[in-house]
Amino acid sequence: MRILEISPELALQRLSEGAVLIDVRQPLERAGGMAEGARGITLADLQADPAAHLPQQHQDILLICQTGKRSADAALFLHAAGYANVAWVAGGTVAWRAQQLPLVQPPGTAEDRDFHDRYSRHLLLPQVGEAGQRLLQRSRVLVLGAGGLGSPAGFYLAAAGVGQLRFVDDDRVERSNLHRQIVHTEAGVGQFKVDSARERLLALNPSITIEAIAERATSANIDALMEGVDVVLDGSDNFPLRYLLNDACIKHATPLVYAAIERFDGQVSVFDAGRQRGVAPCYRCLFPQPPPPEFAPNCAEAGVLGVLPGLAGVLQATEVLKLLLGIGEPLTGRLLRFDALEMRFRETRLSPDPHCAVCVPGQDFPGYIDYAAFCSGR
Repeated sequence: MRILEISPELALQRLSEGAVLIDVRQPLERAGGMAEGARGITLADLQADPAAHLPQQHQDILLICQTGKRSADAALFLHAAGYANVAWVAGGTVAWRAQQLPLVQPPGTAEDRDFHDRYSRHLLLPQVGEAGQRLLQRSRVLVLGAGGLGSPAGFYLAAAGVGQLRFVDDDRVERSNLHRQIVHTEAGVGQFKVDSARERLLALNPSITIEAIAERATSANIDALMEGVDVVLDGSDNFPLRYLLNDACIKHATPLVYAAIERFDGQVSVFDAGRQRGVAPCYRCLFPQPPPPEFAPNCAEAGVLGVLPGLAGVLQATEVLKLLLGIGEPLTGRLLRFDALEMRFRETRLSPDPHCAVCVPGQDFPGYIDYAAFCSGR
């Protein structure tokens, strides 16, 4: 059976003569522009209950989609359902636009249009969709450190639409940071890193909220910094802060996305023992005791290839998004190590330590300690 196929020009003429034009695309597709006079009804909704949308089976019905396939399918469906005067627009909205026929923005607020346009590629993913993107919009991530790791991770979390990013760092931008801390610019030298990061990330995505906290995270303020947080991203470069974050995340039952870099090597993992006691390990299960300082120099002492934190930070951002969306398999219980010189990746399985000082099931949180003294061996 062949259903009538008409050109966009003829569809526009018939529309002016009283025909009904139905755009069967998804809302995110229609956000880019609809044929003027069209009604937006998705193909699934139309097929679920055609009479609810088209009560008069004798009326002149035209169908349009992006390029023509879905509207042709819709026309066949309606014809089989008893609608006699059905046609579909050849070439769809693409052809309509190419022939410079009138287009309009669909009803909705400017915020809705920005949402569907900005995140259109996310919305196409079944694992994300509009529900997942709205979930990201409601999420809050604590980013400890606006340096080498926080820079790339922050860019991608902001671009992805994570609604609230809380950056904590008491350092100021130095010129030596710029070869790897890509969120900062020459103009930002001397500025607090959190303020510099906030400016750049809001320029990328003004629809999110960024809290810039120019403080050092300590045992005294960590609980306040953790308030309302869904995931913590560890962008620190020292062991006292890593142990503090680990302990706080166990206390608050919040997943911790960890990374560390040195020279040409890096490692990334997810520690989720706070929510999965006895199942998932914590940072202390991997490092019950900190290594001596001479065996764990920071970037200022050992140097680092400028692109290395970008690689680690993007992996961290990926893990954060997976945790927020509840998709895929996070790096929980796995340590991913990489050697950038050889471009080799190696994965090591991690198990919870049954004698861990903080994450053993049924154990009350022991409280924060003097982490600087603990890491210095005093």
